[in-house]
Amino acid sequence: MPPNLPKIAPAPAVPCSTPWGAHPRDEGMWGGPDAPLPPPVPSWQTFTAWCNSHLRKAGTQIENIDEDFRDGLKLMLLLEVISGERLPKPERGKMRVHKINNVNKALDFIASKGVKLVSIGAEEIVDGNAKMTLGMIWTIILRFAIQDISVEETSAKEGLLLWCQRKTAPYKNVNVQNFHISWKDGLAFNALIHRHRPELIEYDKLRKDDPVTNLNNAFEVAEKYLDIPKMLDAEDPPHSFCRCLASASSSRTLSRAPGFLFCLSPVLPAGGLPAGTSRRPQDGAQRPAETAANRICKVLAVNQENEHLMEDYEKLASDLLEWIRRTIPWLEDRSPQKTIQEMQQKLEDFRDYRRVHKPPKVQEKCQLEINFNTLQTKLRLSNRPAFMPSEGRMVADINNGWQHLEQAEKGYEEWLLNEIRRLERLDHLAEKFRQKASIHEAWTEGKEAMLKQKDYESATLSDIKALIRKHEAFESDLAAHQDRVEQIAAIAQELNELDYYDSPSVNARCQKICDQWDVLGSLTHSRREALEKTEKQLETIDELHLEYAKRAAPFNNWMESAMEDLQDMFIVHTIEEIEGLIAAHDQFKSTLPDADKEREAILGIQREAQRIADFNSIKLGGNNPYTSVTPQIINSKWERVQQLVPKRDHALLDEQSKQQSNEHLRRQFASQANIVGPWIQTKMEEIGRISIEMNGTLEDQLNHLKQYEQSIVDYKPNIDLLEQQHQLIQEALIFDNKHTNYTMEHIRVGWEQLLTTIARTINEVENQILTRDAKGISQEQMQEFRASFNHFDKDHGGALGPEEFKACLISLGYDVENDRQGDAEFNRIMSLVDPNGSGSVTFQAFIDFMSRETTDTDTADQVIASFKVLAGDKNYITAEELRRELPPEQAEYCIARMAPYRGPDAAPGALDYKSFSTALYGVPSSGHSYMWNIKCNIVRCRILNAI
Repeated sequence: MPPNLPKIAPAPAVPCSTPWGAHPRDEGMWGGPDAPLPPPVPSWQTFTAWCNSHLRKAGTQIENIDEDFRDGLKLMLLLEVISGERLPKPERGKMRVHKINNVNKALDFIASKGVKLVSIGAEEIVDGNAKMTLGMIWTIILRFAIQDISVEETSAKEGLLLWCQRKTAPYKNVNVQNFHISWKDGLAFNALIHRHRPELIEYDKLRKDDPVTNLNNAFEVAEKYLDIPKMLDAEDPPHSFCRCLASASSSRTLSRAPGFLFCLSPVLPAGGLPAGTSRRPQDGAQRPAETAANRICKVLAVNQENEHLMEDYEKLASDLLEWIRRTIPWLEDRSPQKTIQEMQQKLEDFRDYRRVHKPPKVQEKCQLEINFNTLQTKLRLSNRPAFMPSEGRMVADINNGWQHLEQAEKGYEEWLLNEIRRLERLDHLAEKFRQKASIHEAWTEGKEAMLKQKDYESATLSDIKALIRKHEAFESDLAAHQDRVEQIAAIAQELNELDYYDSPSVNARCQKICDQWDVLGSLTHSRREALEKTEKQLETIDELHLEYAKRAAPFNNWMESAMEDLQDMFIVHTIEEIEGLIAAHDQFKSTLPDADKEREAILGIQREAQRIADFNSIKLGGNNPYTSVTPQIINSKWERVQQLVPKRDHALLDEQSKQQSNEHLRRQFASQANIVGPWIQTKMEEIGRISIEMNGTLEDQLNHLKQYEQSIVDYKPNIDLLEQQHQLIQEALIFDNKHTNYTMEHIRVGWEQLLTTIARTINEVENQILTRDAKGISQEQMQEFRASFNHFDKDHGGALGPEEFKACLISLGYDVENDRQGDAEFNRIMSLVDPNGSGSVTFQAFIDFMSRETTDTDTADQVIASFKVLAGDKNYITAEELRRELPPEQAEYCIARMAPYRGPDAAPGALDYKSFSTALYGVPSSGHSYMWNIKCNIVRCRILNAI
């Protein structure tokens, strides 16, 4: 049972007649004078339409009745509209608790009106419970739409009974006294249908003693021809059918009793006329009414079309702003990635955004501006107030959002490129660190164990001296490796400063190398002290071996450094950088002959020692005791250096070829960009001159602009070629180009501005043609308007400033001098030509103003006079008169928007057509006070222009 209906005894099972299940159908529901109306048999669309009929007064509506009331906002708004009272301020949060609080405020308001809510809670409404939501809406209808209904100072039930009695009075065997016994034989139902549609029922053939046949006949005819669903059986109470038929047959009942609308749409002719008949015009008295009706139809058609255009603009602007709102956070995201591959994927996503996602939105933005200008032009031509979009959806708001988007886009691209360079630098440093660390670790392997040996304790004199010499050579080698350890520490420090993602492992490895280096230093110092302590007991040592060791160690280090440099990675971005590396490599190769001489000298020392030992029959004990660098090692490393040199040559030449190719791409792009960029600038300047000059008719100018537009479109392959070249540059990771000041972004922006400018210029000329044709302005007048406009447009900017426009008005004879009355008149005119307060007057606005002052158009006074004709000289008009004189669609349009008439002579259902007509034009009609003055001063303006 719907909420708030009294409980009654159950009736026999019948088909369901409400959207929530079976409802009470006992005659007691209509038996008492205070019993409420039973719920009708509405569809979802009927409930939604009823809610929207009130919500539209507040500028909104719903789509889904059990979803759109869940947050409580529109439910509170509906109660405010139908009650005329203010509810507590709603909560704007999106959380469930906010929605429940809003619905509770609405339910508390309903309860405050004396309505007891049964089993309806805020949680059910918020959860979208369809049964509870529909029950709540029916409760609202009972309280605010049906409870206070009266027909000729009677209640809704009594009024319906009175209507049935009047309609069935002429029929025999029918005496309607109540809603139960009087309807049992079915004749009353058939009489009601026959009264309005006599061709549907042969009443004289019905018999009073066959009630089931009579009832079934009435219900079947109503379903088949009157579109009243057969929701009753022959045993059902009669009130449901009566209420549906009453709603269908009387438009006056419809306007007074909104509750009856839930049965069916009107299907019978108003006032009981048979379907298919029409009223005859009364000779010549009807002709002014027809003229007035035509004028109103024309005005309303224009107004409806403008409303559709406004809705389209709002939707398109909302979608574009939403896309900008979603895109800007993505462009402003500066979350760095760990690897260069991840950053390159981000760069590829950004390029995909530039190529795929952004261009359609550029077109939408351009189309939005064109639609806005066209709409404003149509509003001006029909003397309607200028269209002011919703807050935050102005063209300026969209431009601001677009500017913010492009700023974020530019910063995002710069960040991506800088981040890729940083990661490249980090990868290079990390690889260099690993190479140096590996070389050092390989060198230190076994050094600690060697330094801990105590072989000098049992060595001979010659062995001791050999150990001393060997230790000196080791110290020399240790000092040579000091630079490498410092380089390793410096690289690790730089990786930390650049926030390298694997810094912990780098730091651990660096710390291990430094700790080991400290241990080596300490062990070296300790071993030297031990060798020097026993040095007094030792004899001479072979000087040649010592000299060999001293010279071999640095030479060995030099070869290791050379091999390291020859295998070192390099990253260059310009031809100059690779040429610098080639020059350094050539300089290194020039030192190789001297290095080879040093190698031969070192090997000569070893050969000389062996020759002396052989000559003196001395048996040398294995390798040189002072160094581990043998001639074989020197020769092996020298051969390795000789192999790495040509490989380095090849790598440098390959990189030089790559940089030369990149330089070619730079020059190729710069050559094309230096042509396209100036061409776009030139075209922009030419379009500016075309928009100011007056050459030929507007159609000639339009054709010329369209040809000019086609020539611009034909130039698109040059832009595409430049895009292809730019793509090759990006794929080659070329980040700068010194051969041109134009970037691809500059070219894209210039191209988009060029297309937008030519499209906007064509749109302005089309609007001028539309204005000329609508206002009946001749080509000569258009040229005069243009000449006057250009005369006062001193800076040729395409718009008049306030002072320039005032001078133009003074030349035309307007009293806008610098005094209080003149300033007031000038401000009034400025509000017409510059409704948005931009501080300038465009040529289109100037034409609209001049044409409005020199031509006759529909005004609010004329529409009011037309409505007065339809109303029979009354100060108000009724819904019945509107439906009789106007087409159905536009009659309903007027009824829905006209306010009730409140004058002392008001009749029931009277509507105020004067306030409605005034609202159509935004401001009261001002007449044509300046028409003659304007026409006389055009000649004067022409003479002024000639001077």
